[in-house]
Amino acid sequence: MEAKKVIIPVAGWGTRSLPATKNIPKEMLPVYKKPAVQYVVEEAIDADLTNVVFVTNQQKRIIEDHFDYNLALEAVLRRTGKEHLLKDVRQVAEMANIISVRQKEQLGLGHAVLCAREVVSREPFAIMVGDDLMFSRRPAIKQLLEVAQKEHMSVVGVVEVPRESVSSYGIIQGEEISPGLYRIRHVYEKPSVKDAPSRLAIVGRYVLTPEIFDYLEKLEPGHNLEYQLSDALQALAQRKRLLAFKLEGQRFDIGNWVDYLSGNIYFALQDKELRNDLTKSLEELLANNK
Repeated sequence: MEAKKVIIPVAGWGTRSLPATKNIPKEMLPVYKKPAVQYVVEEAIDADLTNVVFVTNQQKRIIEDHFDYNLALEAVLRRTGKEHLLKDVRQVAEMANIISVRQKEQLGLGHAVLCAREVVSREPFAIMVGDDLMFSRRPAIKQLLEVAQKEHMSVVGVVEVPRESVSSYGIIQGEEISPGLYRIRHVYEKPSVKDAPSRLAIVGRYVLTPEIFDYLEKLEPGHNLEYQLSDALQALAQRKRLLAFKLEGQRFDIGNWVDYLSGNIYFALQDKELRNDLTKSLEELLANNK
C-alpha cells in the first residue's frame, strides 16, 4: 500500500495557546524562522507526500495563503534586490499541491478526517497533526509509510511519555512483534495514571487504509460531543488490523508552552550564525534566574 496524500487537520481553536492564538492559528505560530505548520508540510514533502489536504475552517485562510504566492511582497523583494528572500517565499508556494476542505463544525479529530473522505477516495493516506513537530534524519511519517507498505496495514506513531502524562494521550496496549513494532490490542483514550496499560502514547502521525472511514461514519459523539479518531482506531484494533511503531526523533507539541519555547531554541541552536550568541544569552538568563 502506497500513500500519496496527507491530511493535515488545522480547524481547531488552539485554546491551549490562548491568548496568543486569539487571532492567529496556533499552526501559524513561529518556530524560529517558520510557522509551525510549514515544518509539518516539509516533513510530508521529504516523505514524497506531495498532495497536502488541509482540513480547515473559515477563520484559517491564513494557512492556505501562506502556501500561495504573494505577488505584492514578491514585487517589493525583487525591486529592492532581496533575491535570497524572494527565493525563500516562492519556494514555500511551490513545495506542495495544496487542497483545502472545510470542517464546518469543530467536532473532533475523527470528524475532521471524515471531512476529507471524498478527496482521499479509496486510497491509503497519511495524517499529520499540524501542531505536532517531529524531527529526525528519517522523517517520522516516512517511518510509518515504510511499515504500512511492508505490513499492508494501518499504523500509528507512538512515543514513550512520562507516567504522569498518560492522561493527556491515547495510550496503546499490545505486544511487540519486532523491535519498535507493536500489534495493538486496545486503544485507551486519556486513561488515568493507574489505568494506563503502558506509556506508549499515540502522537500526531498516522498512515491509514480507507477502511477507517467506515468506522468513522459509525462513531457516536463522546466527550464535548466530539468524534474521536481513537474510537475508530479501537475498532481496527479489535479486528487485529492496527499496528504501532515507536518513532525515532525529537518531538515538540506546539500546544504545550514548554515544548513550543524549547522548539524555538532547538532550531535557533542549529543556526551557526546564532548559536554562540544564543548560548551565551541563555547561560546568562539561567544564571540570573537561579
